[in-house]
Amino acid sequence: MHADRQARPGVGRQRNGHGGCARHVERMAIYRHFETKDALVAEWLRILAAEYQAPFDRVEAEHPGRPREQIPGLARFIADGLPALSYRGCPFVNSLAELPDRTHPARRVIEEHKARQLRRLTGMCAEAGLPDPEQVAAQLTFVLEGAQVSTQNGSVDRAGERLMRIVATILDQELRTGSA
Repeated sequence: MHADRQARPGVGRQRNGHGGCARHVERMAIYRHFETKDALVAEWLRILAAEYQAPFDRVEAEHPGRPREQIPGLARFIADGLPALSYRGCPFVNSLAELPDRTHPARRVIEEHKARQLRRLTGMCAEAGLPDPEQVAAQLTFVLEGAQVSTQNGSVDRAGERLMRIVATILDQELRTGSA
């Protein structure tokens, strides 16, 4: 273990040599702001959920009034982020695995976040003139979420490329169905 620390300085302790003390002080400072660990986790997920709204905002700004371009833009955001997910995975999925109690405050944050994302995607599908926006948004959600999980567990190679092809296929099929 000592050799490992020499090979990777700072691993297993703080670089200042006072790792235990520093971690204790940090923990004390954090818990001063939150009554419970559950409240801390819920707040972290609220912050993360707010950050995850940015891709929706970005594609809407990049393609104003063009939802048929916004939807693939959102899929591209997911596809481009997949390599980073292979390391730790989706923080919301990972958190859900640890929160089986549906009344847990952090779980409610995740469920509200996912519902908000689905509403925004459904809105994009409706604005794109797709015949059944709720169904298409559900299909896209399954594909986007599935790509993230498949990347994390390593079961599908070239997940980003495949994700983009699947999203294009769903949209093309729905647009043909709607115009028939």
